Amino acid sequence: MRLIDRYLLRQLMGPVALATLALTAVALLSQSLAGLDLIVNQRQSALVFLKVTLLYMPQLINLILPIAVFVAALVALNRLHTEQEIVVCFAGGMSRWRVISPAIRLACTVAFLALLMNIFVQPLSFRTLRQELFEVRTDLAATLVREGEFTEPTPGLTVYAQSVDGQGNLRNLFIHQIKPDGATTTYTAEQGRVGRAQGRPVLFMTNGTNQEFSSRGVLNYLTFDEYIFDLAPLARADELIHYKPSDRYLHELFFPDLQQDWERKNRLDLLAEGNARIASPLYNIAFMALALNAIIGGGFSRLGYGRRIATMGAVAAGVRLVGFLVQSGAEDEAWLNVLQYLVPLITIWAALAQIFRGKVSRHIDITKRPLQLADRAGARA
Repeated sequence: MRLIDRYLLRQLMGPVALATLALTAVALLSQSLAGLDLIVNQRQSALVFLKVTLLYMPQLINLILPIAVFVAALVALNRLHTEQEIVVCFAGGMSRWRVISPAIRLACTVAFLALLMNIFVQPLSFRTLRQELFEVRTDLAATLVREGEFTEPTPGLTVYAQSVDGQGNLRNLFIHQIKPDGATTTYTAEQGRVGRAQGRPVLFMTNGTNQEFSSRGVLNYLTFDEYIFDLAPLARADELIHYKPSDRYLHELFFPDLQQDWERKNRLDLLAEGNARIASPLYNIAFMALALNAIIGGGFSRLGYGRRIATMGAVAAGVRLVGFLVQSGAEDEAWLNVLQYLVPLITIWAALAQIFRGKVSRHIDITKRPLQLADRAGARA
């Protein structure tokens, strides 16, 4: 790669990296606000909250990358063109392709990285995320008790705890159970904690009482130092983790096990997701081509390129919206999967065709900073 090519590439790489980091941070902030339920209602630790938030990152980055490429390319190219550095390149005899090739190579590299994330990283992270959420959902300590509230985790069972500390210890515990035969049992304890005994989930209670009123009207009362309350009937042992299309690897999307009822009924959904995984990285190249078209697709203007940038921004938003609509439609009609590839490819072709059809300005405006422009032309030609 020649010196001028490396210079143009460096001018683009910095803004792309910064834009990706900034937009990812905003998306993570939004995702973290939505995940606060894990701490507030499910009483999970901050580590679980952070892990769940970070596991969303591969999908967030893939959605953000085309936008980051488009915004960063506009910023970098607009500066280069406004300061007439691109004009200097054309005046030095560089072809159109030579000028835009660093940007296209960068977009192709980003698209390749996005493809790797779609194929390998996203399903791995989403499977881990699904397992983490499954453990949170089946966490008996979180579902059994709400601090300071009477809860009914299952019909006939009422549970109350005055407070729950950070280690999961329940203070001033109250349990009222109505059995199928009509007998009622009431437990009170100074302290309780969910754990396991002989492989079964149980509630260890200490320093409490047990009052049982049988269906025949007999009252039994006892005190205990420690009592083990069986929670196995509350545990949904038959519940399994179900992987959604976004959690599956590429071969599972294109070649599902059609002997399974769910896979057979959702065959088109899996096929649409698989094609979207391969087609979506193309939007990085398409958005880079649109950014190049906004700046280089027309003549040089000292008044700026606000109108062209706004037009290409609207086109980029429309193209991506059409892509989402096509993916949604492909879940009902398999032939629409072809359009998932055609939408970004046609955008790339149209943007590049406009660039190569436009007139190249090889005239350097030296009315501003003539000495600086002359130095730059001599140093970078």
